[in-house]
Amino acid sequence: MTFKHLLSPLDLGFTQLKNRVIMGSMHTGLEEEKQGFEKLAQFYAERAQADVALIVTGGISPNFQGRLAFHTAQLSFSWQIKKHRIVTEAVHQAGGKICLQILHAGRYSYHPLSGAPSRIQAIISPFKPFKMFGWQVKKTIQDFVRCAELAALSGYDGVEVMGSEGYLINQFLCQKTNQRQDAWGGSFERRIQFALEIVKGIRKRVGTDFIIIFRLSMLDLVEKGSSWKEVVDLAKALKDAGVTLINTGIGWHEARIPTIATSVPRAAFTWVTQKLKQEVDIPLITSNRINMPEVAEHVLAEGQADMISMARPFLADEQWVKKAQQQRSDLINTCIACNQACLDHTFKMERASCLVNPRACYETELNFPQVSEAKNIAVVGAGPAGMAFSVYAACRGHHITVFEKSPQMGGQFNLASRIPGKEEFKETLRYFAQQFKLHQIDLRLNQAFTQEVLAQEQFDEVVVASGVIPRKLDLEGFESPHVLSYQEALMGAEIGERVAIIGAGGIGIDMAQFIFESQESLTLDLERWLAWWGIDKNYRQPGGLCTPESISSSQVREVHLLQRKTSKIGQFLGKTTGWIHRAHLKHHQVITHQGVHYLKFDEQGLHIEKNGQVEVLAVDTVIVCAGQVSNRHALKWLDEVDIPLHFIGGVELALELDAERAIRQGAELAASI
Repeated sequence: MTFKHLLSPLDLGFTQLKNRVIMGSMHTGLEEEKQGFEKLAQFYAERAQADVALIVTGGISPNFQGRLAFHTAQLSFSWQIKKHRIVTEAVHQAGGKICLQILHAGRYSYHPLSGAPSRIQAIISPFKPFKMFGWQVKKTIQDFVRCAELAALSGYDGVEVMGSEGYLINQFLCQKTNQRQDAWGGSFERRIQFALEIVKGIRKRVGTDFIIIFRLSMLDLVEKGSSWKEVVDLAKALKDAGVTLINTGIGWHEARIPTIATSVPRAAFTWVTQKLKQEVDIPLITSNRINMPEVAEHVLAEGQADMISMARPFLADEQWVKKAQQQRSDLINTCIACNQACLDHTFKMERASCLVNPRACYETELNFPQVSEAKNIAVVGAGPAGMAFSVYAACRGHHITVFEKSPQMGGQFNLASRIPGKEEFKETLRYFAQQFKLHQIDLRLNQAFTQEVLAQEQFDEVVVASGVIPRKLDLEGFESPHVLSYQEALMGAEIGERVAIIGAGGIGIDMAQFIFESQESLTLDLERWLAWWGIDKNYRQPGGLCTPESISSSQVREVHLLQRKTSKIGQFLGKTTGWIHRAHLKHHQVITHQGVHYLKFDEQGLHIEKNGQVEVLAVDTVIVCAGQVSNRHALKWLDEVDIPLHFIGGVELALELDAERAIRQGAELAASI
């Protein structure tokens, strides 16, 4: 595939973009770190060098009040220009262009000094904002303009005005959060003045040869959000005010509809950009869950947008555009939209990175230089940790032989990819398989690593990445063929009509999803997915919502999900995705039990004790998802071998299955060995 639409230039009049790819805004956490701008410079420069047409920074506040948290970045003073020039000069030297995103959090600010159009607290913030006085509204507009001016002086090619996702500008636009009756509220014409005055002020201050992107919330996905007519009218007014490009924003952060998680179908919202494209004559950017060149090319070829914005895919692979140019999309390290190392880190105020690419945001710290003397290294296990170590070590010039006793590489990722909504995990397996071929790694499937093998071959070091095995429960009746491990269930063992799942961590919740949707994954059917979540493509109601459709599974089952802990089911799942899983449990009417003590299993069912009372759940199948143990015991003989040993991944620490930690461990060991 030649990707002719994706790779064609876009003429903006005063400047030209080399292709149709924008690296969308991501807050990495480097913005606040010591020497963070030097790290950001390398992070952005590597993407620019690989021919991303335009980069948009993480959100930078125009004033203190608008900061996401007390410690987060703002650009308001001339003395701050110097550090921003570190970034812009690096990007320009790499042949790229870069815009600063200006973001005022409004009522989403995670501090008590937040201001908003009205004194209405967001459900995702513990702080109630104060209502901005009229003079404060005008001062905030001036702060946006000043921030854009400083961005221009810092060398940025433009700015993106953040007007979506429920942040301050979006709050002024919607009656849900704007209940003012002055010049900035009430009618639609007054509610949009805040956004328009910001754009007009910026254009007047910076002149014509400066990119202004407005990120417009085309689909709020909240009640009392913008109507479709309001979206169209605002887009037209923004063009007249001087905007260069309009970017697509989807959903407020408080919306109870997923927009970027792995269970969201690819290109799930490009239809709304296409809908607006029929109404306005200005280049439109579309976004959300576009992660491969083939998807992007289709969107552009169908006329759904003029440009593609992708954020996390450039965490996963900085060479994304370059590989598309080379027609080698098979070599792209695909974003699987897991959120585990990026957004979940951001919400914990940690540096963002990427599960499948641990070097992301660590470009100055984690590198793989060529070794002066190659070693012959045996790797035991081809799961995430073993695959990552093998590829990175081979990049350095080491000779790698991988022993995998199963017939395929991938380990726990093979199981994860079977879960409905996690089909993207197959892309990671494809990526590593291609990397093994590229680096000529000797992969020996169906072969265990034994004392005889070690005696026959000369290895300098051994890396043990043999993973984990499911924890078994030593209880009466649990030797029954109707008691399955999660591995057995996922690999095709027969599951009955009434099921008890022991363990309500990530694996147990995934298992419930597998039981109900294994034959009908919503992620692979966009129209059904939209209907399930109550999204109306006809946009008949403000916010684009409709009544969710009840979609029954092909097999009606009774499922019980049990845990020993008394805490809320799914409490310890990722912050940005846990609520999605809990919504699925509720939809499928999964019966949950907390504070359970397991007794036995027999022909009557599963005997449990809860709140001091013995109960019998009349189930015909029990699936044990009660954690896992290290597989290290299978290689106990290595303790007697006089050879350097390294243990990584689950075999080193068998807690919750943690691919992020496993892949990072593999990379860090490869960098040091």
